[in-house]
Amino acid sequence: MDLLKSPLYSKYINSNAKLVNFAGWEMPISFSGLINEHESVRTSAGFFDISHMGVISLRGINPKEYIQKFFPTNLYSFSEGQGLYTLMLNEKGGIIDDLIIYDLGQQEEDISEIFLIVNASRYQIDFSWIKNNLNTNNISISNAKKDKVLFALQGKNSFKLFEEWIKSSISYIPYFGCEYKIFKHISSKEKIFFSKTGYTGENGLEILLSAKAAINLWDFLVSKNIKPCGLGARDTLRLEAGMHLYGQDLDETTTPYEAGLGWLVHLENNHDFFGREFLEKQSRLGINKKLVGLNIEGRAIGRKGCEVFKDGENIGTITSGSWSPTKQKAIAFAYIQNSYATLNNVVEILIRGKTFKGTITKRAFYKKDI
Repeated sequence: MDLLKSPLYSKYINSNAKLVNFAGWEMPISFSGLINEHESVRTSAGFFDISHMGVISLRGINPKEYIQKFFPTNLYSFSEGQGLYTLMLNEKGGIIDDLIIYDLGQQEEDISEIFLIVNASRYQIDFSWIKNNLNTNNISISNAKKDKVLFALQGKNSFKLFEEWIKSSISYIPYFGCEYKIFKHISSKEKIFFSKTGYTGENGLEILLSAKAAINLWDFLVSKNIKPCGLGARDTLRLEAGMHLYGQDLDETTTPYEAGLGWLVHLENNHDFFGREFLEKQSRLGINKKLVGLNIEGRAIGRKGCEVFKDGENIGTITSGSWSPTKQKAIAFAYIQNSYATLNNVVEILIRGKTFKGTITKRAFYKKDI
């Protein structure tokens, strides 16, 4: 089967990127090297093509009213020009996807628009789940990305660089804020979507724009000595920042409470949503497993599937693991039996037939300077 390609694919080739199959897309794992790219984002800025991800548009009169049932989070807790991180759940409270919802407000007359930016491997599943369960003709659902590029500019210098490119200030936009507008310096016709969000633990932007504008932005950033970055650095950056990766740390058999995302479940809002009954029961009875962070002694990396032990008993399994370039140590996420999931509890991790000590910690190993 042919792999899907981003409109920026020629840029990968010209930059000698190392390419991999990621969720059916041929994407760069690295350009100048994972450590180099990781450190660029942490110290200055770096940019990523994230066009493998999906963007779903929902349009109609008050679309939140019709899509609230898909999410455990109160969608009226955020308003026009804002984004919200949340989860889409199945009937048993399992996580279909983690995503960000953006409220674009009224686009024409009384028609409002919502964007959902979703994981690459879940786009078709998400789209079908919503379409098959909307049960209304008042809301239209469509692919908002099509031939466009989804671009992430991340790092402490990202806002300044973007402002220089668009020749306009974005200082009035709050964290998790967004806009969908024309920048005449870029195009007199094209509306560009951007948000102050990201997946690295740094200040940053995620931008939806045409291929022509994306190539312009790529060339502008390279002229400023900003590095293109691949999925390898994206993974180490998000792991350091304590951010989940769907398919590793989240799936349809795990619930928000187990994944440490219970704060996204607004049972007090009394709105009906898929999985509510199951989560109400789990909130009363408690959970059997919990996602935790692990600091691992030595230089061995605990990869997905490595088993975790306490006093010879298997108590859990690693879901994500890597060497932390920023902290200079091995870190990981693991689902642990809840009775053992206490901070500073020392455990053993089996890595390639050898046992290494690990200490349970909070999942956020790194936090940016304010």
